Amino acid sequence: MMQKTFTAILAATVLASAPLAASAEEMVFASWGGAYQAAIKQAWIEPFSAETSIDVIDDTEPEVARIRGMVDTGSVEWDVVTGGGSTVMQGVQYGLFEKITDEMVDQSKVLPEARTDYGVPSEIFSTVIGYSKDAFPNGGPKTFADFWDVKKFPGKRTLPNKPSTVLEAALLADGVAPADVYKTLSTEEGLKRALDKVAELKPEVSVWWSSGAQPVQAIGSGEVVMALGWNGRFQAGIDEGLPIEMSWDESIAQVGYFMLVKGAPNRDAALKFLNYIAQPQHQAEFSKYVAYGPTTPDALPLIDAERTARLPSTTERLSHAVFSDIDFWAKNSVAVSEKYTAMMQQ
Repeated sequence: MMQKTFTAILAATVLASAPLAASAEEMVFASWGGAYQAAIKQAWIEPFSAETSIDVIDDTEPEVARIRGMVDTGSVEWDVVTGGGSTVMQGVQYGLFEKITDEMVDQSKVLPEARTDYGVPSEIFSTVIGYSKDAFPNGGPKTFADFWDVKKFPGKRTLPNKPSTVLEAALLADGVAPADVYKTLSTEEGLKRALDKVAELKPEVSVWWSSGAQPVQAIGSGEVVMALGWNGRFQAGIDEGLPIEMSWDESIAQVGYFMLVKGAPNRDAALKFLNYIAQPQHQAEFSKYVAYGPTTPDALPLIDAERTARLPSTTERLSHAVFSDIDFWAKNSVAVSEKYTAMMQQ
């Protein structure tokens, strides 16, 4: 009896002291919820997890202030976060994101205009003109100059309540060449020229929108006849049956990014994920779920014609686009936003 008891105790001791089996590799991803995050999950997260056996835990609301709190206190919970160019540049200023080298992530196929040292470009979306087909049954505004032409295209407009993309469109409408937009905006005279051009349109602006859904709703309800807004939002409205048309003759292209948080607890898994989303065959998958375009031209031949017609980053459409300059906005956003707000309130 004592021998059996001793044997049982010894066995229990050996089991207790044996190392636990390695837990499955995982990482934590934070984005902005809604249809965008759902698309990321379907196009990338679920296939990536199935292929690598790496569990990806979802979170939301990766505000810069929250990321900064994690990094500053050494309690980082997120590995990869998403954001636009302004988020990237704010994060760089605060030292929140790790620099992405070519050895870490292969971005050789990514459009040069979309690249930054501190994030992996995930998708391209554009600010375009959306207009009411009911108001303009024979065709609406094609260019930003048309958007500003209230005689040829009468009716109320809506513009963003932030200056990014609006000032670029204003200068294009005023005859500035695409290659000279940021050179012009970088001067005091050029900035005034852009603000004056927006002010010229103020009597026809009934809504200064703060949410991407607002311009779609405003056109759909008949409150306005045209808007500057995001192509993905307009496309969603079109898919819901709203009488909206988009013009692609000119656009301001913007890029979404996935960033590696400095001090990420699951860095190796995060890098595998970033390499995964950068590959052309995986970039092509995203457009199945949302009308945003791939950041690599090699993905385009992998996308069928019907989906390609919805995307902002085809070769043809990008040839008429100005890429938003995130360096310019990082340096000037506060001062320019103050002037823009003052212009709106005058």
